[in-house]
Amino acid sequence: MPEAPAPKGIGLSAAVHAYLVAHGTPPDALQQRLMEETRALGGISMMQIAPEQGAFMTLLARIMGAKRAVEIGTFTGYSALCIARGLPEDGSLLCLDTSEEWTQIARRYWREAGLDGRIALRLGPAQESLLALPEAEQFDLAFVDADKTGYPGYLEALLPRLRPGGLILVDNVLWLGRVADESVQDEQTRAIRDFNTRAAADPRVECVMLPIADGLTLLRKR
Repeated sequence: MPEAPAPKGIGLSAAVHAYLVAHGTPPDALQQRLMEETRALGGISMMQIAPEQGAFMTLLARIMGAKRAVEIGTFTGYSALCIARGLPEDGSLLCLDTSEEWTQIARRYWREAGLDGRIALRLGPAQESLLALPEAEQFDLAFVDADKTGYPGYLEALLPRLRPGGLILVDNVLWLGRVADESVQDEQTRAIRDFNTRAAADPRVECVMLPIADGLTLLRKR
């Protein structure tokens, strides 16, 4: 059984986290290698999603029959790999990121997984890339895992481009528990708190926040 990385989130010991990963669909050998290569980057590797979150996203994409997806914030490509594996053979995933360095790693693993034909990568500011797309209902599923101050803008750009019943998944909404600690008042934490409050009250979506990894909010377009 591959070794799971340290828990990314709150409330789980390393032993319980390893048990949780082992008793779901665990990362395969390719995913394990990608996690290990990302971990070697140092502290920045915390940007990679947890393996149990990746397995959840693959299953969710399959359950909802998603065919067209978009990802904001790709990093080294683990989350994109998980989403793309949940799409049908004629499905497509558009990845938006600004880093050529990190996404070069992603491209290698997508190619090895045989998914590079299903994934398109667009480098540049994600908000600009989204707004350049036609304002038509073209996506079934979206994943947002980028700069936290940009979350409200990404939501506004995504909603008109998401079909009714489509899902937006928003990462890091618990921010290692700092969102519930009012003594923490840095810009990123305040931005996530504000987004969480707005999303929960937004009449355009149904909202549920799950304690998966560092917190994952599901927004279903009404």
